[in-house]
Amino acid sequence: MPAVIKAGLMHAQFETIHPFFDGNGRVGRQLIVLSLCEQGILHKPVLYLSHYLKAHRTEYYRHLQAVRDDGAWEEWLKFLVAGVAAVAAESTDTARAIVALREEIRENLLTHLGRAAASALRLSERLFDTPILGVKQAAEYLGIGYAAANRLVDRMVEQGILVEVTGNARNRRFACQRYIALFDD
Repeated sequence: MPAVIKAGLMHAQFETIHPFFDGNGRVGRQLIVLSLCEQGILHKPVLYLSHYLKAHRTEYYRHLQAVRDDGAWEEWLKFLVAGVAAVAAESTDTARAIVALREEIRENLLTHLGRAAASALRLSERLFDTPILGVKQAAEYLGIGYAAANRLVDRMVEQGILVEVTGNARNRRFACQRYIALFDD
């Protein structure tokens, strides 16, 4: 049986049983993704189906209720497979955009930062794990002094890689806004 079909059957059964007082929807949606991981379809739970199911909430509930009332499994599974396909396509597009942004930032730093490029490249890679950071975090991560990290961060702001987001003179935080924006609706 195909993995997505198994996950869809499991999800509908879980939602029908509704075992918890709260959180059944979240757990049920996550079970789909975890099932796909367990079956080797996904290596990590990176498929965000909740967004799709919430965006199509009325249809989602209608299909689940039709399974309960009429045994309309086929329509439910078609809906779910279409959702998985749509979310997978969006995820692929986002992954490609991340790779392109990473390469663009890399080229920018190599072109414009001269001797500071090596440290800037290391810090830019960190931004894809931690897209918001302070100068102190940058200094600790790079193993350099605060003043050197501050200059480096300022240069990355000049290049449009980082944006100061607090408006403070002290304890400033910087964000890689273009990376964060890739995850906006």
